[in-house]
Amino acid sequence: MPTRTARTAWNGTLTDGSGQVELSSSKIGTYEVSFPKRAADDANGATSPEELIAAAHSACYAMQFSALIGEAGGTPHALDVKADVTLGPDPAGGFHLSGIKLTVRGEVEGIDADTFAKLATDAKAGCPISKALTGVEITLDAALEQ
Repeated sequence: MPTRTARTAWNGTLTDGSGQVELSSSKIGTYEVSFPKRAADDANGATSPEELIAAAHSACYAMQFSALIGEAGGTPHALDVKADVTLGPDPAGGFHLSGIKLTVRGEVEGIDADTFAKLATDAKAGCPISKALTGVEITLDAALEQ
């Protein structure tokens, strides 16, 4: 399996500095990062480690879930997956990821709502990004839409 690479060039201190995150493997872009924007409610044109984790988690989860639906005999016509990753103060000092909420809505043929819910939970447990983030509470809100 391949290895994917990103790199960050950072200048300055935590509070006064800023950087650029480059998605090196895909070469699809370079994005601004700074701690003040990371800690603010409005990202104001900059990304953050939390947003990048949210992107990775939502994509990974969608792939895992679609695979499980197919294995169960269903046909996923559409899965809308959102990951909300929250940064919070760490009681031990500094910061930590205080939670991740996965929300999925799906249009799926060939399975019922109970099977959809079970597979959604199984996908959360089996997604490689979920496995990597076992130290963070991950909640799930899944609903089959007809």
